[in-house]
Formats: sequence, structure tokens, C-alpha cells
Amino acid sequence: MLAILRNRTYRHLFAAQVIALTGTGLMTVALALLAYELAGENAGAVLGTALAIKMVAYVAVAPVVGGLAVRLNRRMFLVVLDIVRASVALALPFVDSVWQIYLLVALLQAASAGFTPTFQATIPDILTDEGDYTRALSLSRLAYDLENLLSPLLAAALIGLVGFHWLFGGTVIGFLVSAALVLSVNLPKPAADGSAEPVSDRMSRGIRIYLATPRLRGLLALNLSVAAAGAMVLVNTVVLVKGRLGLTDTDMAVALAAFGAGSMLAALALPRLLERANDRMVMIPAAAIMAVLLFGFAVVVETATPPELWVALLVVWALLGFGYATTQVPVGRLLRRSAHANDRPAVYAAQFASSHLCWLVTYPLAGWLGEAAGMTVTLICLGALAGAGAFIAARQWPVHDPEILVHDHQDLPPEHPHLAGATMRHAHPYRVDDLHAHWPTPSR
Repeated sequence: MLAILRNRTYRHLFAAQVIALTGTGLMTVALALLAYELAGENAGAVLGTALAIKMVAYVAVAPVVGGLAVRLNRRMFLVVLDIVRASVALALPFVDSVWQIYLLVALLQAASAGFTPTFQATIPDILTDEGDYTRALSLSRLAYDLENLLSPLLAAALIGLVGFHWLFGGTVIGFLVSAALVLSVNLPKPAADGSAEPVSDRMSRGIRIYLATPRLRGLLALNLSVAAAGAMVLVNTVVLVKGRLGLTDTDMAVALAAFGAGSMLAALALPRLLERANDRMVMIPAAAIMAVLLFGFAVVVETATPPELWVALLVVWALLGFGYATTQVPVGRLLRRSAHANDRPAVYAAQFASSHLCWLVTYPLAGWLGEAAGMTVTLICLGALAGAGAFIAARQWPVHDPEILVHDHQDLPPEHPHLAGATMRHAHPYRVDDLHAHWPTPSR
């Protein structure tokens, strides 16, 4: 897996990702504690609202960036967004009211909504070999998992020394170092398609490709499962650990680290597993398991003593982390197989927006329902959403899902590029764009 780090460009981008993620991880812990400091027992609702605002920014901004990404200088665009994120994070320690949290989160995440899909769409242009790209996806997931594991532990250590407000300083440093690393390499230019397509059409192009592709419709349902499990962990860990169990800030960080540890184990195991099983066989069962875990933990919350609940929380959070990563790691492979190079930024942006639309539903649900109805009802509702996502994915994603699709061109206009020197029927990678809307959707 580490052999791909010999590629200098990818190595610098991966380092930028790791450092920025570390800073973001510190901010996640600090933001939860800041919400608890300002709102007390209502911290879950405050955090749920703040994260819902984050999702609104993602859903609104990502498709716009996806439509414009082909015409942007990727390197300078990523650097500017890192600087914007650092500037906003610098203001967070001075927040003294809830509305300020909401405003700064909106600004910060609008910048992240531009950064993340552009960054993700750049990697397959750097690592063109399928095996290298698969290893890069696992390494990227491992970076997220190490952040989930180590950032809370680092936060726990720093909280004891300097207090949680100083954790935002680590976020600022992370974004600035990330900007410097991106600036140190030359990134490939987006593939030009020579199209005079209006920007407004290009902005919607990724969504059109996404909804026209059966495997990606299945992925959309799996996004709901991931969001349901992730929202429970990210929103209500602080409520369970500090409110329900009366434990410390450090214990809250340890609980988040358990989730990260499970996710990291999955990231390490998946490259070998994906050599033996296809993406569908791995992702859908993992989503179903997350639903079962949420239902099971609902029973534990009702019946366990505080010591038993603490142990169960750590175990369930670790297992949820394993299922979360198993559902997430292969996503990039699906997107790469489902779009031509010049469409990748738009498709990655569509995945970014559609997945965060699911988080937009589950974040406030986890926070507001937890406050109004309690943890048991919240776990049951989120478990039902996770189960529904797995069921819908199994229905939408064809069991037989070939990458190469034989199709007819007889209905395409003469100027279509596939007709230049081509026969009217041939094999073609199963990637669907708006021009291919003439094709019938492959049957299940």
C-alpha cells in the first residue's frame, strides 16, 4: 500500500490530507466541547444544528464547484480554500454565543465543500493505474481513520495541558501546512473535452450522470446508511459520555477514538478483501450490519448499568467504525468507473453533495430527536434509516454490474464523438453521461 507514496505529487497531497485532517479532528472535539460549554444538556441539539448547517453548505456549494472545476487552476484553488478555512478556524476560540458557531461553521464548510471534491477528483488523474488508485483509496481511508483515532487522543492530552479552546489553533496550523504542501507540487490540469456546454448545464452534469447510473443510485442509498450511523456517533457521543454517564472530556475523546480504531482496522483489511469480492458484496452487508448495531445498542441503553453501558458504547462504536469504513472505502472506485476523466470533478461533486444531503437529514435528527425523545428512540430511528439504505441499495444496484457495456449508437446524433470512426455497436466502459441518455438503462 505504501509503495504509491513513491509518487512525489501524491505523497505531498497525501501529507496535506493527513495534516489537515489532524487539525479538523482537533476541531471536531473542540467544537463538541464548546457546544456543551455554551448549551449544557442541549449540546446535542446545538451540535446537530451546526452540523446540519455544514451539510447545507456542502449540498449547495459542491455541485457549483463541480461544474466550474474543469476551468479552474486546481492548485491555486485548493490553496486559497485552505487559507480561507484557516482564517475561519482562527476565529472559533473567540466564540461566546451559539449563533456565532453557526455562522463560522457555515463559512468554514462552504470552503470545505469546494476543497474536498476537487481534491478527490485530482487523485485518479495522478494515479492512473486501477490497482494504485485502489490502494490510494484505502490509504486515504486509513488517514481518516487515524485522524478519528489519534486526533481525539491528542485532543485529550492537550485538553489536560491547555484547555480545549487551544485545540482550534491546531486546526489553523493544519490548514496552513496543507496549503503549503499543495503549493509545492504541480497538479494535472482537468481533461478538456472541447465542449461549449453552458456552465449551468455542467453544474448539473454530475447529478445527471449520478442518477442515470444504477450502481450510483445504490451508492446514494448507502450514503443514507453511513450518515445514520455516523450522525449517532458524532452528535450524541458527547451527550452519552458527559450527560448520561457523567464522565470526562478525555473519556469523550476515547469514545471517538474507539470509532476511529474500528474504521482503521477495516481500511487495513479492505485492499485484500476487494481483490476477492466485488464492491457490492462488501458495501451492502456492511450497511446492514450498522443498522443491526444501532438497534442492538438501543436495547443496551435501556437495560445496562452505567459501567456496562460505557463498555458497550466502546465496543459498538468500534464496530460501527468498521462498518462505516467498509461502506466508504470503495466509493472512489465506483465513481471512477462511472465517469470519463473530464466528468470526474462533476461526478465527485455530485457524490459529495448527495452524501451530505443524507447527513443533512441525519445530523439534526440525531440531535433534536435525542433531546426530545431520548437515546433509545433516536437509535431506533437511525437504525431504521440505515436498514432502509441497505435494502434500497440492494434493489437499485444490479447484482450483475459489468464495467463494460455493449450498446447501440443508432439513435445518437452524427456529431457525437462516439460515432467518429466507430461502428454502430461496440463495447464501451459502463459510464453514463447526458448524451448517453439515449441508451436504455441496463436491466437488473
